[in-house]
Amino acid sequence: MKHIPRKRFGQHFLTDQGIIHAIVDAIQPRPDEVIVEIGPGLGALTRPLLDRIPHLHVVELDRDIIARLKKTWPPERLSIHEGDALNFDFAVIARPEGTSLRAERGKPRQSSQGSDTKKIRVCGNLPYNISSPLLFHLRDYADIISDMTFMLQKEVVDRMVAQPSTPAYGRLSVMLQRRYFMEALIDVPPEAFDPPPRVESAVVRMVPKPRGAMIALDETLFGDIVAAAFSQRRKTLRNTLLGKITADELLRLGINPGLRAENLALPEYEAITQHLSRPADSS
Repeated sequence: MKHIPRKRFGQHFLTDQGIIHAIVDAIQPRPDEVIVEIGPGLGALTRPLLDRIPHLHVVELDRDIIARLKKTWPPERLSIHEGDALNFDFAVIARPEGTSLRAERGKPRQSSQGSDTKKIRVCGNLPYNISSPLLFHLRDYADIISDMTFMLQKEVVDRMVAQPSTPAYGRLSVMLQRRYFMEALIDVPPEAFDPPPRVESAVVRMVPKPRGAMIALDETLFGDIVAAAFSQRRKTLRNTLLGKITADELLRLGINPGLRAENLALPEYEAITQHLSRPADSS
């Protein structure tokens, strides 16, 4: 029976075989790896992935698709995690007994790599209607992820990899570039899907930065500063960060308070966060 794509799930099924194989080649799955596919749909990526590896994990919400997957592959080949990827605890795959490795928001934690933990690789054609919140959800699991390869709306990928002082640069750019090395890989036209979406798509690779390569920060404060700065893009930092940091403090950090949020690079947002984390008498 033909599956009818559901708008509420944002379903657009990839059908172009050339694009499919280009994505799998970019992933380069190896038999000894733990790989998780988000939103397997009708199996466009699932099938070629299982041609290369003995076992695959998938996270799927649509009950009809889950039933199709169960009929197509036995449990020893395909582990199906039923539910919404936005709420899924990816630690249950990295650590089989299911101990949660998710960071408490705003608090740095020790490396989650224990003797019984194996890093996972994540891939998928993400539903465009939940792509941004899903990327933020996965950010909590960066310590247990080796890399991620996703198909997303091209506009979102452009924002993810954007550089300062460009139109696409924004909160998403800064927050994800804080945690990942990212690279846009493949542009995908609408006709590669059934039904065709109204937008262009693209494939992006995301590799979590090692903790040692990141400046230690209060992540909650960092997120608050970035959100405030971009809350009114046309206003200057002097106004958007009013009440958080003064113009004089910005100048002491070498930052022009007359600039807008889009003009600041990641290290400058990190510097503001570090400054605001210090006790008042040490500034």
